[in-house]
Amino acid sequence: MPKKPLPPFECSYTGSLLAGVDEVGRGPLIGAVVTAAVILDPDRPIAGLADSKKLTDKRRSALYGEILEHAKAWSIGRCEAHEIDELNIYQATMLAMERAVSGLAIAPEYVLVDGNRCPKWHWPSEPVVKGDSRVEAISAASIIAKVTRDREMEALETRFPGFGLAQHKGYPTPIHLEALRRLGATSEHRRSFRPVQEVIEQVGFYREKVAPEPKPEPEQLQYRTDLFEDID
Repeated sequence: MPKKPLPPFECSYTGSLLAGVDEVGRGPLIGAVVTAAVILDPDRPIAGLADSKKLTDKRRSALYGEILEHAKAWSIGRCEAHEIDELNIYQATMLAMERAVSGLAIAPEYVLVDGNRCPKWHWPSEPVVKGDSRVEAISAASIIAKVTRDREMEALETRFPGFGLAQHKGYPTPIHLEALRRLGATSEHRRSFRPVQEVIEQVGFYREKVAPEPKPEPEQLQYRTDLFEDID
């Protein structure tokens, strides 16, 4: 039986400096947890804001550009894999959210956070369950965070080929787990997550391939580059 949709969210704050905050990347085995904070401009509305997970890649990218252009302020916060290992994923997510709000060019008067709890910070705030589909500012934050992290995973795919990161975005899919067992854990994997721990113990680490710098053609050299090249 399908769940009933939650009612529209009613916020006690009625001013124009409302920030929405959301995160992406708590579940993946690799990379940062990425958060975003957005203060929308009531005078420059953005049509079609919704939970980023329910949008197509094309629509999400289009809205990403509109948010950057029309929002009063936006900011990215993050915690890298090594910070997640040190703090745990929950604390790292809370810290990344605080970094996102702190990075806003305009200080918010009130903050709404997707989920059921807020970080311990000094801004007046409240959590909103399913906020990414009930509050436009949180929807905007979810889009910014997801597009940012997805693009980072696509970049990591070129650095660590064979893991399928551009496809599954680092989540523990069968393809990702099989690649881990075959190739080993990379320097960007979260070592405190059990599947990665097990791979490190059983397989070890991925050997990142670094392309050698191109050497000049011999005929271009007017002198010997290595005085010891003929000595074993």
